[in-house]
Amino acid sequence: MHPMWDELPDINKQLSECILLIKEKTTIENKAIQDTIFQLLDSGGKLLRPAYFLLFSKLGDIKKQNHQQLIAAAASTEVLHLATLIHDDIIDDSVTRRGFETVQSQYGKDVAVYAGDLLLSVYFDLLADATESTEAIKLNALSMKRLLLGELEQKANTYNIDITFRQYLRSVKGKTAQLFELSCFEGAYWGKTSAEVIKKSSQIGHHIGIAFQMLDDILDYSQSSNILAKPVLEDVKQGVYSLPLILALQENKQAFIPLLSKKTEMTPADIDQVVSLIEHYQGLKKAHEIAAYYTKKALEIISQLPDCPEKEILYQLTQTLLNRNF
Repeated sequence: MHPMWDELPDINKQLSECILLIKEKTTIENKAIQDTIFQLLDSGGKLLRPAYFLLFSKLGDIKKQNHQQLIAAAASTEVLHLATLIHDDIIDDSVTRRGFETVQSQYGKDVAVYAGDLLLSVYFDLLADATESTEAIKLNALSMKRLLLGELEQKANTYNIDITFRQYLRSVKGKTAQLFELSCFEGAYWGKTSAEVIKKSSQIGHHIGIAFQMLDDILDYSQSSNILAKPVLEDVKQGVYSLPLILALQENKQAFIPLLSKKTEMTPADIDQVVSLIEHYQGLKKAHEIAAYYTKKALEIISQLPDCPEKEILYQLTQTLLNRNF
């Protein structure tokens, strides 16, 4: 379990229950696929999505809640997240994830595809354990569709030096913010909170997800980017232009063209020049300001939630995400 939950023993315990349930659901005869999933589960992920789910559930009426349904629903958010990570690594041909060799790099793309598909089947299995509501299933299916559309938006803008902030934001709202939004919403929904809290939870998750992705983008360009355990700025070579670069391109596109036009042939020296240009045109500073804006919006809505210990935890956790180096 990630050490960030050590000071929250109740959440820590419930997250451990989620991991155990996921392992139970993914225990199969094919040990190669099972072991790859177990390794990913044990590789130090922050489990933010199920954690937000559980925190929002605690805003509701405990007497009306079903503990096992809550754990199953919370676990489903992490399973969907893991499935997208595996499939992303296949598409990006990534070598490492969280400091470990990726599934596709270690076992091949065929095993990785099967592992991702298994997780998707487990995702719906967990939802079936959590609810009999067809509306809840439809909501999750819609979220999956939005997540995919966000990825397709990013793919459509590969090597697009004219990419706009609006296009970038559409992608982020789908591929990252959607799952945070779903996790917060479902936590409030299954936690039997009020209609007002359920509405606010969705808004909070939306803003958190956008800010979270922007901070990931910023960390890719920072000196501590090795903490992300993935090749530094590999996305640039693959034509995926994130927020700091997009904002710098808006200041002086011509300065970047000789470098970015090399695409996969970019050298480490070229990457260093890109970083220098981004810093010169204040891409990182501007990106951090925008991330701070979305975090502030999330914090403002959190402050409107009913007073309880979990409200303060939600506030502190969300505030920490903006200043994180992980």
